[in-house]
Amino acid sequence: MPDLKAQPKPYLLEKGLADAECMAWVDKTMAQLSLKEKVGQLFVYTIAPLQNQKNLALLQKVVSEYKVGGLLFSGGDMHTQALLTNEAQRKAKVPLLITFDGEWGLAMRLKNTPRFPRNMTLGCVQDNHLIYAYGQEVARQCREMGVHVNFAPVADVNINPDNPVINTRSFGEDAEQVAQKVIAYAQGLEQGGVLSVSKHFPGHGDTNVDSHKALPILSFSRARLDSIELYPFKRVIEAGLGGVMVGHLQVPSLDSSGLPASLSPAVVDGLLRNEMGFRGLTFTDALAMKGVAGQQHLCVQALKAGNDMLLVPRTMKAELDAVMEAIERGELSEHLIEERCRRVLIYKYVLGASRKKMINLSGLEQRINTPEACELINRLREAAITVVGNQRNTLPFHFSADTLNVISIGGLHVDTAFVNRLSLYVPVKVHRLTEQTSSHVKQQLLEQIADDRRVVISVTTKKVKSFGPFLASASLHAPIVYALFVPYTTMEPLPSSLKSAAAWVVAHSAEVSVQQRVAEVLFGRALADGRLSARLFSLYPVGAGRTVEPDSPSYYEPEELDMDGEILERIDTLAEMGIRKGAYPGCQIYVLRRGKVLYDKTFGAFTYEKDAHKVQRNDLYDLASLTKTTATLLAVMKLYDRGAFNLSDKISVYLPYLKGTDKEDITIQELLLHESGLPAGLFFAEAAIDKESYKGTLFKNKRDAEHSVQIGKHVFARNDFSFKPEWVSVTQQGHFTVPVADEMWINKNYKGELERILTEAKMRTKVYRYGCPNFILLKEMVEHIIGEGMDVFLQREFYQPMQLRHLLFNPLRVYAKTQIAPTAQNDYLRRASHPLQGYVHDESAAFFGGVSGNAGLFGSAADVAAVYQMLLNGGMYKGKRYLSETVCRVFSTTGSRISRRVLGFDRPNSEDPKKSPCAESAPVSVYGHTGFTGTCAWVDPENELVYVFLCNRIYPNPWNNLLGELNIRTDIQEVLYQARIKER
Repeated sequence: MPDLKAQPKPYLLEKGLADAECMAWVDKTMAQLSLKEKVGQLFVYTIAPLQNQKNLALLQKVVSEYKVGGLLFSGGDMHTQALLTNEAQRKAKVPLLITFDGEWGLAMRLKNTPRFPRNMTLGCVQDNHLIYAYGQEVARQCREMGVHVNFAPVADVNINPDNPVINTRSFGEDAEQVAQKVIAYAQGLEQGGVLSVSKHFPGHGDTNVDSHKALPILSFSRARLDSIELYPFKRVIEAGLGGVMVGHLQVPSLDSSGLPASLSPAVVDGLLRNEMGFRGLTFTDALAMKGVAGQQHLCVQALKAGNDMLLVPRTMKAELDAVMEAIERGELSEHLIEERCRRVLIYKYVLGASRKKMINLSGLEQRINTPEACELINRLREAAITVVGNQRNTLPFHFSADTLNVISIGGLHVDTAFVNRLSLYVPVKVHRLTEQTSSHVKQQLLEQIADDRRVVISVTTKKVKSFGPFLASASLHAPIVYALFVPYTTMEPLPSSLKSAAAWVVAHSAEVSVQQRVAEVLFGRALADGRLSARLFSLYPVGAGRTVEPDSPSYYEPEELDMDGEILERIDTLAEMGIRKGAYPGCQIYVLRRGKVLYDKTFGAFTYEKDAHKVQRNDLYDLASLTKTTATLLAVMKLYDRGAFNLSDKISVYLPYLKGTDKEDITIQELLLHESGLPAGLFFAEAAIDKESYKGTLFKNKRDAEHSVQIGKHVFARNDFSFKPEWVSVTQQGHFTVPVADEMWINKNYKGELERILTEAKMRTKVYRYGCPNFILLKEMVEHIIGEGMDVFLQREFYQPMQLRHLLFNPLRVYAKTQIAPTAQNDYLRRASHPLQGYVHDESAAFFGGVSGNAGLFGSAADVAAVYQMLLNGGMYKGKRYLSETVCRVFSTTGSRISRRVLGFDRPNSEDPKKSPCAESAPVSVYGHTGFTGTCAWVDPENELVYVFLCNRIYPNPWNNLLGELNIRTDIQEVLYQARIKER
């Protein structure tokens, strides 16, 4: 992760000056430009993204005739903007600098693009690395749109709640917190190759005038400006960030002439450049704004003040002519123009705008709206949730069968997701109030719930003031908890008498994922560590907030689910014994009964070291072969549900490369039952290894000087071999785009070798032989049918709509290694000096790019359990159908005639319980799977149980099988059966 402290570093300008190729391009370009064309390079023109004749003619004029240096599109849709950008770049003599006003991403201007939270919400986030990641993602999207400059972030400290123009655009009221967020976001942008432009210098936060409509006056002393308004900009300059926008603000303590800051030499050249030492690129705010109305020759004044680029002059021709006339009469020097033009060109080169790169229109929307972008938005929203008050530790609620009363204030059913998630934990009774609800009904409600123990008031309207008297008069025995699903800074004030509320959960928005997260926070199932970025009415100041951490009690008392709590405590003993004996360093155990959480605990740490990361509920484990049923089988069942194939179909119908081979007649049902005749395993890395680089064999059944890496109980490997350079690289480059480890990339064309190895595999008799190649072929079939990656399909069809954010392939695209349990310490194939962490352990899955039918999925126990609860529910989950009841029944009950297997699932061994993967008491109807890394998930339809156990038993050594030898997974499952109380 980056160091987000503001450390001095070279500006992008200095990088360009130190780059000989850059300076050569700048010199060559300058020599080809007339003086007027050099002036044109200092203009950024705003144009509407419209494809009509008038607009295209205007585009032609400003680009070809006025030869502007940059464009700013005013808003519209991404496809039109991309078309016009390509058209403009084709016509431009010098490649254009494409700018964008995207304070909260592309969605600020473009339809159907990812909508990130406003800055005031993000100011509550405590993890600035998330803000940095946000900047990186916005930069990625900008680059897809051909954008080089983003007019963000807002560095204004919004200490005036009545500010009509900045308000939620600011990161908050505290100068230090604003500075930190500005730097993190701007560093993310610039790391992603997009220039950040901090605005609105010298600070627009404490005004009650909108500079779009009039000129605000900041009547503050210099000392006050230094401590608040100027502070974030000072830190931006120290951090070496590249752009600043000067606002239309009159600041008498900086310039007594009455000029707006954007036109003031004292402010731009004097303060920003000379005194504060800014060496980057300066932009004016929009020169068409009323804040500078009435000023003559705006662009001449702006250039004299010290600005580099002039944003949005209303009359382009007149302003361009005025600058040329000012040069002729000596008011502006040619040297000044040369200097500014040269600086602009250097930035063009450094930002990649020195070459005309056309936007690829094909698949643009999909490249912008990625699952990773959606996931980041959810993480930002959730990280901003803030709990204030809670002095008596009302939160998290304890778990019981007591009814929770929810008073819902706002639109009907707006908070349905919140209520539905609460109902997973306790019985919920909802009382919905609107502005039309009579006083009589409100009074009846208060009398009805006066003696109840739990009350939550859900607010989904900004117009909450009218409910103030009712809320202030509420005299209840229960402590009141507020859940605010609107931006609290835009709400009408509530009476200060409501300070008696036990806690306020500030959620900022009513997005479904946020509502669900707040419900989890209330019951201690999710972390909330946000801090207020602005005061909460008159109740709580900036920085207020209490951390609510996930705890481990059950959602219900075991007895409420007809289970004996004392017997269930034996699970703790078994889990801790496994750690103590070295079967695994840590684990997650999650049990549902009747769809309710019966048991949810974590034990131990990621590794055996004393300071190792303690296992948390949302940490990710390599699920190994649990992938088969938690991923691949789901996709197969979905396609079967759609009638895409029959179980009797030959796999070669969908994988043509198998036609004409001895695998041509394998059926889909045979693959699901592991009765295909394929070998148990295949060495998919074989073609990548240079056999000339070593002598002898790769593996032996005993250790010697060459075979020193133990990979199994009686298997040793050598690691002195070399990979073929055409297949493996230590860096990502060219065709080497498939990551296998930190410094190991596979050529994407290795896919052909994988197919060859499958095709040439030696067939055996068609008996039951459990093996990974069966499910590898099923995954290949799925992708052939759907025409996209199986991981993308599963995210869209299951994981994302089920809100399973901790279930995914290739988790390093979204999560840091610190949240992913490590596996093998010494992997002979990938030869890393540190354990595999975030990369799939299974070698076959690794060479398939981390997305394979047999392994590759990572997840948390809670999210894994959700998948199996959906199957137990006959394809339903939280009111939505994902699979038909028929397909769930067919795949979980259609058994083999020669083994214990059903279609894709494993089952108990009823004939020999000692060889069963399940507890002896498990009914024969139980179905599920296990995984090599120490995982299992089992569904019991008869007892309505879902049991998930996840660990990393193969850390640090993959041959460690104490987990199996001690029967820990099955013994825990046996406790569940022993704990059953006779049904009431």
